[in-house]
Amino acid sequence: MDIDTIAAIATAPGEAGIGIVRLSGREAVNIADKIFRGKKDISLKNRETRKLHYGHIIDPENDKIIDEVLIVYMKAPYTYTTEDVVEINCHGGIISVRRILEIVLNNGARIAEEGEFTKRAFMNGRIDLTQAEAVMDLISAKTDSSFDVSLNQLEGALSKEVRVLRESVLKMLAQIEATIDFPDEDDVEEMAYEKMQEEGEFIFKTIEGLLSTAYSGKIIKEGLKTIILGKPNVGKSSLMNAILRENRAIVTEIPGTTRDIIEEYVNLNGIPLRIVDTAGIRETEDIVEKIGVDRAKELVDKGDLAIVVFDASEELSDEDKNIIELVKNKKSIILLNKTDLEIKTSIETLKDHLPNKTILNTSMLKGEGLEKLEKTIKDMFFKGDVKINDSIIINNVRHKDLLLKAKKNIEEALQSIEMNMPIDCIEVDVKECYDNLGEINGDTVGEDIIDRIFSDFCIGK
Repeated sequence: MDIDTIAAIATAPGEAGIGIVRLSGREAVNIADKIFRGKKDISLKNRETRKLHYGHIIDPENDKIIDEVLIVYMKAPYTYTTEDVVEINCHGGIISVRRILEIVLNNGARIAEEGEFTKRAFMNGRIDLTQAEAVMDLISAKTDSSFDVSLNQLEGALSKEVRVLRESVLKMLAQIEATIDFPDEDDVEEMAYEKMQEEGEFIFKTIEGLLSTAYSGKIIKEGLKTIILGKPNVGKSSLMNAILRENRAIVTEIPGTTRDIIEEYVNLNGIPLRIVDTAGIRETEDIVEKIGVDRAKELVDKGDLAIVVFDASEELSDEDKNIIELVKNKKSIILLNKTDLEIKTSIETLKDHLPNKTILNTSMLKGEGLEKLEKTIKDMFFKGDVKINDSIIINNVRHKDLLLKAKKNIEEALQSIEMNMPIDCIEVDVKECYDNLGEINGDTVGEDIIDRIFSDFCIGK
């Protein structure tokens, strides 16, 4: 790996109080010395480390002041990348940070690639791959729950569990070696098979436990894709506005007002919901509205949950019955809206068509039924409290896929042990299990996978 000096803007673009330009590498402090002028004429490398120093960034070619800054030098190896790191705190805004970055690049640094600071932390052994991925998850977290799960990963919770599992796999491999070294000893072989089975069952149960959290982890990280469905003018947009606590969707008495998909994130008691308001489902000659209706029908299959709204003040129509057929076998919650008006369709009527669904009375006009809806969503997807601080939650698709592979490997190894299969048959599955687990934290991962993971990072991280 190159050990040259990289630089990037570490703060988000746009107006802000502070902007940060970060450097990492063997020449970081020397480059900073060329462009930084403090009140005292002292080299930055001779100043106190891990302390902010006041001064100016200047262009060495003409001594022109670029900005007034605070600068900090952090000496290797006790830094984020384990290399020398310099951070220049300047005025926020596009121009200031861009000019300072240009000066830094003109004096010996190169622009960092996506995620290269974190990649260097990984390559230099400061963090493993699960911790590196947790950094990006922390940055993109949309709820406290998502943040806490990612922080737990960053602290190494999953890494420790993977190490425990791999040690158990190594014990199995040691038993395999024992039978190979003593092929004529029946007692050795019998004991080896017993110990392998014991370790294998522990590994299998532990992996199953981790995988049982994957669905909750996906929801915590990505959000629960929730489709609001119903015919026109039943209160879908009013429902979305009520959940968001703002007037995001246009609400009128004219059917077909919502013609396209409207999507927003909302934090519902720690659960990130991706709320999607769809066009009212009905037969229409309007080309634009028809496209919206078709999209709504497609989204039902792709969503995690459908909230289906019916109008209690009207009898069930053919359009309503078509919607009922659409969601019969989907995870859904049924809302009977406009219950403040004369009731013409009751919960009992809907129960005849949707016997296994949760059906709630609501009135968007009066704000009734929302608390019950929120509680129903939480109970439906989280049976009991998810204790994030005490648990390892799998929220990464890559980790889940590798755990599934490792589970299959150990399951096949256990089947071979029970059938007293030759030891080399068992060895193949056990070794594959070891490699798949190692790929989770980066011990056995290829360079192409590493590059792909870090390509999703922002440049300044």
